[in-house]
Amino acid sequence: MATPLTIADLKKLAQRRVPKMFFDYADSGAWTESTYRANESDFSQIKLRQRVLVDMTNRTLETTMIGQKVSMPVALAPTGMTGMQHADGEMLAARAAEEFGVPFTLSTMSICSIEDVASVTTRPFWFQLYVMRDRDFVLDLIRRAKAAKCSALVLTADLQILGQRHKDLRNGLSAPPKFTPKHLWQMAMRPFWCLDMLQTKRRYFGNIVGHAKNVANVASVSKFAHEQFDPRLSWSDVAWIKQQWGGPLIIKGILDPEDAKAAVDTGADAIIVSNHGGRQLDGAPSSISMLPKIIDAVGDSIEVHLDGGIRSGQDVLKAVALGAKGTYIGRPFLYGLGAMGKEGVTLALGIIRKEMDMTMALCGKRDINDVNSSIIAGRQ
Repeated sequence: MATPLTIADLKKLAQRRVPKMFFDYADSGAWTESTYRANESDFSQIKLRQRVLVDMTNRTLETTMIGQKVSMPVALAPTGMTGMQHADGEMLAARAAEEFGVPFTLSTMSICSIEDVASVTTRPFWFQLYVMRDRDFVLDLIRRAKAAKCSALVLTADLQILGQRHKDLRNGLSAPPKFTPKHLWQMAMRPFWCLDMLQTKRRYFGNIVGHAKNVANVASVSKFAHEQFDPRLSWSDVAWIKQQWGGPLIIKGILDPEDAKAAVDTGADAIIVSNHGGRQLDGAPSSISMLPKIIDAVGDSIEVHLDGGIRSGQDVLKAVALGAKGTYIGRPFLYGLGAMGKEGVTLALGIIRKEMDMTMALCGKRDINDVNSSIIAGRQ
């Protein structure tokens, strides 16, 4: 196949290379997947203003997210089981992000550990925290993130309980995969994936196994989430987490203006407008549809980012135009990783950067920091 030109091209390649259970994990939502689909489709309803005969030279996408310089307003989102899309996946993605000049966010439920990622990077990455019932383990995760010199903590607020994802249940998802006839067949159909996985020792949840008390083996995300994720997590816990962390704090999973205001009161540095990629509350509105409402609610009192549904550089530009200071991509980089490893992540970032740059120019802007709602049709 010729060099992929779009994120959709990378998705097709990933589907051909990654075993079904792991591709489906990355490419699915909860229940009917209506929110997952809305995250994408609602971007297409936003139309751009084409401007002509303007100087398009000397363009720049460089900006900041929580005060940290980024080559474009895009970060790699925290995604669980990334190392099952490609062997050593988190390590490869982190290196690609570092070289590209954008933040990489490591999930608590990663295959490669905090220490693994720190061993192959030279600049600070971000760490995403799930709050467990075992507060000593939470403190240990924070301590390890500090030791790795992570420069921001991303607290996920919308996964106290795990939304039901039918594909994962039907596939019998686990890490490493079970050795049943169904799973063996899926892997046998993806020989290059198998060859890569045979060359790594990282096939379990690296931040969990050997670190959490009485946890010698974690195979199922859903089982661990049911047993360990703390359903009592509330706003009162954020102050404790912020105190223990002591650095920039981002709260992920805000989808309501009232929750956005509550997040401001915690003293967090930023919020991420997100519905967990449509993987939690099915029937919730899309992230992009709620962004303007949340911006109106909090104004300039906190930095607002967006996650969910981004599949192109145009989507990033639309989010920025509607007020987001930064965006996150999960599935696009996972498709690239699954399709081509580190090279695929770099390619996914390059596709998004090129699309954003060209679209910005055709909308009459040269600097991403000057992009606002004036480029959106009907909002000027």
